[in-house]
Amino acid sequence: MTQKSAMPPVVYLLGLTVFAMTTAEFMVAGMMPALADAMNVGIGKIGNLISLYAVGMTIGGPVLTAVLLALRTPHKRALIWLLSINVAGGVLAAMSTRYEMMAVARIIMGVASSATFGVALTLCADLVAPSVRGRAASFVLGGLMFSPVVGVPLTAFIEQHFGWRASFWLVAALAALCTVAIALWAPADHKQDGADAEVVSLSGEFRSLLNRPLWAAFATSGLIIGATFAAFSYFSPIFLNVAGVSATSIPNLLAMYGIANIIGNAVVGRFADRHTLTVLVAGLSVLALALISFALWAELTPVGIAAFAAIGLTGVSLNPAMVARVMRAAAPGPLVNTMHTSVITAGLAFGTWAGGAAIDAGYSMRAPLWIGAAMAAAGLASLLPYLRTGLAQPPETACSTT
Repeated sequence: MTQKSAMPPVVYLLGLTVFAMTTAEFMVAGMMPALADAMNVGIGKIGNLISLYAVGMTIGGPVLTAVLLALRTPHKRALIWLLSINVAGGVLAAMSTRYEMMAVARIIMGVASSATFGVALTLCADLVAPSVRGRAASFVLGGLMFSPVVGVPLTAFIEQHFGWRASFWLVAALAALCTVAIALWAPADHKQDGADAEVVSLSGEFRSLLNRPLWAAFATSGLIIGATFAAFSYFSPIFLNVAGVSATSIPNLLAMYGIANIIGNAVVGRFADRHTLTVLVAGLSVLALALISFALWAELTPVGIAAFAAIGLTGVSLNPAMVARVMRAAAPGPLVNTMHTSVITAGLAFGTWAGGAAIDAGYSMRAPLWIGAAMAAAGLASLLPYLRTGLAQPPETACSTT
């Protein structure tokens, strides 16, 4: 058997794949005005392109994961097929001439993306020793953190200088490159014995989902991400139309947000395992206050920027604590992890849709911020039944994947 304690180069390739998927998901946020003009629709409908991607992830992820478990498709082959579907969706998006065509492309990309995340993490676990799986997974999911810092600002910069189609072609090309690289360099699956079959049993995975604390954890995660993206999805028109910043500042604001994500993720990661609920309560409180402050004083640019940074420090950065809580509630098998991703993306889709609907209904551009604040408050309320018994209790298995 090959030595699996070292970090194989393919792990970093999987991280690049996640980076490409995440950039494709959120790049729309940095080019909303240009896409609205090109598609001849309102800002709210462009925001729905993020929601549609998330809906595709929410529905497609569990279905495809269940199919893969039932058919016992080798991980490498499944990943190549899923990435090929994503590339096809990316090409369709880059060639879109109508909003409806772009919407279909985003759904296709979202469906493939969710299952890609799950298969990439499973393949990653196969490549390394059990003692370093959490560390390996952190490299794979590092693409989530670096996408707001590098990927999304880069696509916004390219859109401003070369047009929005160039940004979509770039992301499709990166996904295609990852597909070819995985086909060439990812090793074939080696785990085919009976023990592994038990681990990936479809019936066992379904039994893991029959768990009330698990669904409570899922609900909190969905509300956190929904609150964050109710605001983040519309940050560019809010800053442009309310705070009065220039369009050339948008990539810099995106980069600042991404750096805040990385810092917040590092801080949360240090405390998430032993102080899970404390971190969630503190993070949600800061998130709610930041959203309220942004809504009240968005026209004051320094306040808006500070609030946007605070959203970046919390929000998505609470992921290690969300994952630790799920791991405490149930064994983190493929279907559990995919369902967690699906619930999170459902929250993202709802928050983005609600913000866009409020704008299209004639409410202020600040409406998405108030919707986000309400969802953050609901997230805090969802934690209250568990504070007395779970606040100081260390997790049974300390294993964070971010």
